[in-house]
Amino acid sequence: MTPLFPDPLVIDKLSKNFGARKAVDNVSFSVAAGEFVALLGPNGAGKSTLFQILSGLFVADGGSARVTGHDIGRDPIKALADLSIVFQQPALDLDLSVQANCRFQTDLHGIARAEAQQRINHWLERFKLSDRANDACRNLSGGTRRKVELARALLSQPQLLLMDEATVGIDPASRAAIIADVKALCRERAMGVLWATHLVDEAEAADRIVVMAAGSVRFDGAATELMKQSGHGTLLDAFLHLTKAEAKA
Repeated sequence: MTPLFPDPLVIDKLSKNFGARKAVDNVSFSVAAGEFVALLGPNGAGKSTLFQILSGLFVADGGSARVTGHDIGRDPIKALADLSIVFQQPALDLDLSVQANCRFQTDLHGIARAEAQQRINHWLERFKLSDRANDACRNLSGGTRRKVELARALLSQPQLLLMDEATVGIDPASRAAIIADVKALCRERAMGVLWATHLVDEAEAADRIVVMAAGSVRFDGAATELMKQSGHGTLLDAFLHLTKAEAKA
């Protein structure tokens, strides 16, 4: 029987190969409503490939991924309608204003202009960006651009937010502020969040940690449980111990 309120994300035995290389190897985990899950792994672990499958850019070779109950492979339009993503590579049009970048997003989602403007005003105010609404994005700092991208991602009211190494290249204060903002929004909106990172300190803020290495899931649980299992007193040491074979490769 299908649950009344499906989890924002359910991944079941998902696989993706590039020739002989298994980029994503039989991966299974889920993200519940209101849950902040860190997808932690070294570079080359398969995190980006997984995100490209979840965003519809790649097609999986096996298994399934469901967003709010909709299979991305079989019903991508409904699945993608319920998620938003902030990629590692910036996606703003730097020559457009903050307001125009946001309006472009609402137009893509077919949101009526009056409703769109209300949403834009809300999120710009939420992230203290109202006074920058008419500024070209080219004139913003890296951290502020990331806040604009986050605000833009939330305009469609997603039930699942994907953050793909979204704090790379910004200063520590801005990075901490974005993590805090996303975690608060996760609770406020009962939104599922999957935060991909290779930075252990970012994962420490999560409700749950999924560790990927060489395309497969090596751990799924609380940070304290990972430290207990590995016999290490810090998450960094536990993570390095778990992925040491890949670090030597």
